[in-house]
Amino acid sequence: MSGPTGEQLEIRSGDARAVVTMIGASLRAFEVAGVPYVETYGPDEVPPLGAGAVLVPWPNRVGGATWSHAGMRQELEVTEPARGNAIHGLVRREPWTVAERTESAVTLAVEIAEAQGWPFPFSTTIEYALEDGGLAVTHTVRNTGGEEMPFGVGTHPYPRPGNADVDDCVLTLAAGTVLPVDPETMVPSGKPQPLDGTDLDFRGGRSLRGVELDTAFGGCVPGEDGLVRHSVTHPGGGVEVWAEPVFGWVQVFTPGEFPGKGARAVAIEPMTCPPDALNSGTDLITVAPGDTWTGRWGIRPLHG
Repeated sequence: MSGPTGEQLEIRSGDARAVVTMIGASLRAFEVAGVPYVETYGPDEVPPLGAGAVLVPWPNRVGGATWSHAGMRQELEVTEPARGNAIHGLVRREPWTVAERTESAVTLAVEIAEAQGWPFPFSTTIEYALEDGGLAVTHTVRNTGGEEMPFGVGTHPYPRPGNADVDDCVLTLAAGTVLPVDPETMVPSGKPQPLDGTDLDFRGGRSLRGVELDTAFGGCVPGEDGLVRHSVTHPGGGVEVWAEPVFGWVQVFTPGEFPGKGARAVAIEPMTCPPDALNSGTDLITVAPGDTWTGRWGIRPLHG
C-alpha cells in the first residue's frame, strides 16, 4: 500500500487486534473484542499529533536543535520549525523492514547511518506482540559505530479508555516530579520539581475534565511487580500503559480534539529520559560499540 504510512501490518490473537505501519513503525490501532484501546487514524492519513510514533534516538525536544558531543557542536535538522527545535528523533518517517512476523507479533527494523548532527550509526528494532490480553512492545538499539553512543527512547501512544469519554475518566500517573519548561520553546527551564501538594500530582488519580497538559513528568516509581504503571480509568474499566523502570519519564499531552474523533484524547508517552536530555545528560543511556540495549512497555485493557 502506498500513502504516508506505507503498508499496514495486522497482527491478531484471539479477539485482540493491532495494526502497525511500515513507515515509522507506528502503532495505528489496538483493539480487543472490537473495542479500541488507542486512538487511531486512517491508513491513508498522516499520523495526527504524533500518534503511535517511535522516538529514537531521543524522545521529545532538543532545544535549538543543537547539542555537544566530545566538545564538538552538533546541529540537528530543525523538525519543529515553530519553536526551532529537533523533535522526536530520527526514525518516525523512515521506511522500516519486517525482521520477523507471526500471526500475533511483528518485528520491524531500521538502520540509521550518521545523520545531520548525529555522528553515531545505529540500528533499532521494535516488536509488537499481542499477549496476555494486551499489547507488549519491545525496543532494541544497537550501536553499529566505533564509539560509545548516548541516546534515549520514547513512544507516543494515545491510550483510549475503550468507548468512554476521556473527560469522564481519571488519570493516574506513577510520576513524582514535574519538569518546568519555557512555554514558548517547551524546552526545560529548571530542575524537576516534586509534585507533593500540587495540582499536577496524579499519583492518587484525578479527573481529566478541564485538565490541559503538555507536561513532562519524572520520578516514575515502579510497583511491587517492578513495572511503572499509568492509567486512564472510569467505573467500567479503562486502559493502562505499563513500562519497565528504565522508562522513568512520561510526557502527558491532552489535545483539545483528536483529529477525526471530535473529542478530546490523552497521550501517555513513556520516555527513558526527559526533554533536551542530549544537552542536560539527564538519564541518557550509553551503549558501547557493538552492544545492544533492550527495553519494554505495553498497553492493556482494564475491566471494572
